[in-house]
Amino acid sequence: MRSLLHKVALLTFPIVAGALIAACGGGYSSPTAPTGVGSGGGGGAPATLTITIVGQNGSQSFTPNPGSVKAGQTVAWRNSDVITHTATANSGAFDTGSIPPGATSNPITMMTAGSLAYHCSIHPTMTGTVTVTQ
Repeated sequence: MRSLLHKVALLTFPIVAGALIAACGGGYSSPTAPTGVGSGGGGGAPATLTITIVGQNGSQSFTPNPGSVKAGQTVAWRNSDVITHTATANSGAFDTGSIPPGATSNPITMMTAGSLAYHCSIHPTMTGTVTVTQ
């Protein structure tokens, strides 16, 4: 009798566990964004500001540079170059991850006023700034 109960428990545990995980929204949660900057996403809504990556030209690599938004607005980067780039905050406040040629990053919500310097982590001489106002 005990072995039958043990087998039933072993067979039903994965089903019950799966149902609990599904009820909790899955087992994945996105990482928490650093203070002052929301994570990407945006639910498919376009960014308030889209900065274009134009190539490896130092401070002329991103346009507009500086880019300006108000606190709570979003910024995305569109790669118009022929190679992959990133937009990575020098402070670590945001990182778009790799943006392939022709692609646009997820929008990033800028929450805190100030000046955020960033660069391409693949090509560190590519630099830009986002100015966030109240």
